[in-house]
Amino acid sequence: MTQTTPRKRLGFFTRLLDDVPAGTRYYYAKEQIVTAERFGFDTAWVAQHHFHADEGGLPAPLVFLAHVAAETTRIRLGTGVITLPLENPIRVAEDAAVFDLLSGGRLEVGFGTGGTPSSFTAFGLESAERGVVFGRHLQTVLDAWAGRALAGGDRLYPAAPQLLDRIWQATFSAAGGERAGRAGDGLMLSRTQPRPQDKPNASLAELQNPIIDAYLHALPSGRAPRILGSRSLFVADSRAEALRLAEIGLNRGAERLIAAGHKVAGNSLADLIAAFDVHVGSVDDVVESLSRDETLERVTDLVFQVHSVDPPHPLILRSIELISTRVAPALGWAPQEKFHARRFGAVG
Repeated sequence: MTQTTPRKRLGFFTRLLDDVPAGTRYYYAKEQIVTAERFGFDTAWVAQHHFHADEGGLPAPLVFLAHVAAETTRIRLGTGVITLPLENPIRVAEDAAVFDLLSGGRLEVGFGTGGTPSSFTAFGLESAERGVVFGRHLQTVLDAWAGRALAGGDRLYPAAPQLLDRIWQATFSAAGGERAGRAGDGLMLSRTQPRPQDKPNASLAELQNPIIDAYLHALPSGRAPRILGSRSLFVADSRAEALRLAEIGLNRGAERLIAAGHKVAGNSLADLIAAFDVHVGSVDDVVESLSRDETLERVTDLVFQVHSVDPPHPLILRSIELISTRVAPALGWAPQEKFHARRFGAVG
């Protein structure tokens, strides 16, 4: 019997960082996901960020995705991630269960321990406690979805055992990869991550391949791996246009990091592209740079986002089109079903 390689899924990730009011941000993000579906993308993902507009400005991802689900029919909708320590786990379980039913079973659920330490204070928590709280909340969600009795004896209605096979865990470490593998969950790899002091010039693949190794080693026998590789990618019709916008966006991102007390190595555009792990340029440029990323050969899900370039909304839509019609096919991706892609502004 001939063994075939499982088909990779193609995903789009939006951080909702347009320089517009919140309602317009949400409208743009919805339009981007609708466009991604039209061009054959398999998944769309959003992050959760509390309080800080320049980090994403979407505190309620399931509410937003429910709105998107009503205007799409096929694309799978994922959280990348819900900051579980800052949530009531029963409400997360309930909201996700109802969302999954209403969307026709299209929810993918990514969980994480959280990012900005100051966000924890408003919730009456200490950032240092995040790991312990995460583990406790995750177990409550799992029990609820499985229909097991909760404290006091009640059981979740509706139960959602189907979601137990659609959990993803985000991590920067091999220990986190092992934890996700041991649980049989999906593994979410970031578009970039901090370099250790002893390896300041390490490639992203050098940091993430050991995480994949730990994940696969811990994965239960017979459990199919689910490995999501997120990457920053902005592709334009010309290299000059892409680099012009990248210089604006990456300098803005570097200024925010410096203001927050972080160091950014170098200040040339090439330095910033390397520091932020960005793939940017024409179709040929980004196909070549992505082809050198060894991690992407091992993932089951290729997921692209325009952050940290953050170009204007119309050019994000164009980038989505170029990814699906030219970049992803060059990397071996093909849409799962036939669809008719139309250029923007086309009639009929």
